[in-house]
Amino acid sequence: MLIKFQTPAYATITMFGDVAITLIKLMGHSGRVPGALLAADIPSALACLEAAVSEYPDLPLDPTTTNAAPAGDAGQHVSLAHRAMPLIALLKAAGADGETVMWERV
Repeated sequence: MLIKFQTPAYATITMFGDVAITLIKLMGHSGRVPGALLAADIPSALACLEAAVSEYPDLPLDPTTTNAAPAGDAGQHVSLAHRAMPLIALLKAAGADGETVMWERV
C-alpha cells in the first residue's frame, strides 16, 4: 500500500503505507487513512514530528516487506530523519501558506 500526502502549497508526496502511518502517528494523529490536518493544526503536528526526529534521528524506518533482503543489504536502513524530511518540508510549506494537508491511499 502507498499513501500520498497533498496540499496546494507543495508537491504531492507518496510514501510506503507503513512508513507513512508511522509518521502520521508521530505527528500526533490517529494514523487513520484517509485523514487530514487543518491549517491551524499544522504547527503542532510539525512540532511533534520534528521532536521525534530530533530524539531518534538514526532510528531505522524501513517499509515492512515479506521478501528477504538481498545478500549484502544487511545493516542498511533509511533513518527516521531521512524518511520524515519530505513530509516536514510539505508541512512547513502548508503552514506558511495556511493550507490544509490531506492523505489517502493510492
